Amino acid sequence: MDKKIITQHISACPLNCWDACSFKVTVVDGKVSKVEGNKEHPVTEGKICGRGRMLAERTNHQERLTVPLKKVNESWEEITWEQALQEIAGKLDHAKELYGPTSVLHSHDYSNNGLLKNIDERFFRAFGGWTKVEGSLCWGAGIEAQVRDFGNSLAHAPEDILNSRHVVVWGRNVARTNMHLLGYLKKAKKKGIKLTVIDPYRNQTAEMADHFVSVRPGSDGFLAAGIIKAVLKNGREDYTFIKEATYGFETLKKELDSVSLELIERTTGVSIEEINRLAEIYTEGPVTTYAGLGMQRYKNGGNTIRLIDALGAISGNIGIPGGGVNYGNLAAGQSFNTAELALRSKEAEIRTFTRMNQAEKILTATEPPVEVIVVSRSNPLTQLPNTNLAEKAFKKAGTVVVMDQYMTDTAEEADYVLPVTSVFEEEDIYYASMYHSYANYGPKLSEPPGQAKSDLWIWTQLAEKLGFGEYFNYSLSEWLSIGTESLRKKGWSVEKLKEQGFLKLPVKEIPWSSLKFQTPTGKYEFYSKRAEYMKEEGAVQLLHPSEAGDTDKELAEKYPYLLLSLHPLRSNHSQHYLHINARDYNVIEVSSDIAENIDLKNDDNVRVWNERGEITGKVKIQPGLHSSTLNIDEGRGKRFGGSVNVLTPHGESDMGQGSILYDCRVSIEKA
Repeated sequence: MDKKIITQHISACPLNCWDACSFKVTVVDGKVSKVEGNKEHPVTEGKICGRGRMLAERTNHQERLTVPLKKVNESWEEITWEQALQEIAGKLDHAKELYGPTSVLHSHDYSNNGLLKNIDERFFRAFGGWTKVEGSLCWGAGIEAQVRDFGNSLAHAPEDILNSRHVVVWGRNVARTNMHLLGYLKKAKKKGIKLTVIDPYRNQTAEMADHFVSVRPGSDGFLAAGIIKAVLKNGREDYTFIKEATYGFETLKKELDSVSLELIERTTGVSIEEINRLAEIYTEGPVTTYAGLGMQRYKNGGNTIRLIDALGAISGNIGIPGGGVNYGNLAAGQSFNTAELALRSKEAEIRTFTRMNQAEKILTATEPPVEVIVVSRSNPLTQLPNTNLAEKAFKKAGTVVVMDQYMTDTAEEADYVLPVTSVFEEEDIYYASMYHSYANYGPKLSEPPGQAKSDLWIWTQLAEKLGFGEYFNYSLSEWLSIGTESLRKKGWSVEKLKEQGFLKLPVKEIPWSSLKFQTPTGKYEFYSKRAEYMKEEGAVQLLHPSEAGDTDKELAEKYPYLLLSLHPLRSNHSQHYLHINARDYNVIEVSSDIAENIDLKNDDNVRVWNERGEITGKVKIQPGLHSSTLNIDEGRGKRFGGSVNVLTPHGESDMGQGSILYDCRVSIEKA
């Protein structure tokens, strides 16, 4: 018997996540067999989640796509790469000739990251233009909010939490979505640092908190406003910071004066006594706030984050060790030369849809119509809000091309499906713009199954077919060099990264410590000059959600319950259900009062519906949920019970860059 060849390598997680983990990967006879954490990484310390471990199975699974497919008479036929590329290039060229380049839509997201994934934009710029999607289903409104307030969205280094006196985790279940922050929380508690969790859901993180505050979904901005009012009433604001480092404070005070603490108490479900207690916490700093993404997935979402930012500012917790309002950490991604990889210096004809409204725009666009849709790194027919509308839109397009590893709901509706490589079958640099500032190296460790190819290879070959291959005439090492050019000037190199497997990016550990901000005024802006320049409201506003509020009494009576659609514990969005022996039905988590009101018991079959669609599943009574609230985990494709997004609205947040997925009312009954 031949002896097996077993090797171990440092690699990286590509999943769109806070933690950007470093891996240790075991390869047996050229095949990835095990994924473990790399104990040498200073932040992830060898701890990885089940989603990361499952990437070995995702790489090797028998249902991987291995050959290009073409739909002929509603059936799939295997075709060669030459035929696939030739025909797809022909479709692109024909659409451009008939209607112009913006008749081609690139529908993509960030389910699998990597520095070289930015090259997709280079393709479309060289093509002459396209319809691009912008904004985010995930965090867009909050990012725009922090850009308006600070000029950028930056976070404190993970270890700075140990300089805090109090930690507030607001709307972020770190036990499910940010596991290495969970580790730091445990270290902080051992030092005697107090932890408060604010959330509509008494989740795993809340169970370890010193104090838990249950807030009505969509009302977090009102709660932040109430805490600010209490701070100001007691004269505990940081007067020096407000006077010397901020702009527009009077506009915030004016907005706060428009509401009473009694109204805030009714709106949030949080007592005035509790609000005063939170005000004391924020003025006994340093206090660091970790803000989650869910609470900005409402029509009022951007202003919600602006109000939490404002709380951090007026309480003197900005620019100091142990402080900060941590939401995103864009400095990591901004360290790379993505603009050069994306060829943004080349002019192109561009039409813009948002990720949230792309289905509606596909259906209504006429000048030009959407003739071709190319989908990469995304599964829109599971993940887009208002799924039924999205399906209708994708069926309207002339040609749909999907690049994926598996036959997703979106791939099933395509005309061409192109098999792509996994993280272990290609080389790239990985990072996340959310939490820490380390970049990780991912070498090629195994050959892809069948004829699967990298995204870069596909874009390069299509460019050749369309006559602009000169824009892609680089080796892999040259691409990586282009993407890291600015870093080399700071002593950072790909060679060092490859040698160690991870390397810290030159990012400040305590942002805004100089009290110089990247806003138009150079100050923290309670009144945003950026918004004013965009002809939008510059002042922070106290806004109600669209559906989730009580302003529409008729809607609230028809659909009395609030729906959350939280990230699943074991799957990165829709990617892993195939590998976790997932049930073929949804679990409908309901608050105790809903169960009592309509006599529900665990495992009862129920139907949940609104005007957009309906979904069925089995009940799980969840006492930790805020009253009148349901949760159905997102990401489940049709074979696993169907997407919760048949229920969610496709509108845009107050700042245009985010979704309103959680701004959703439903009704429920026994099935």
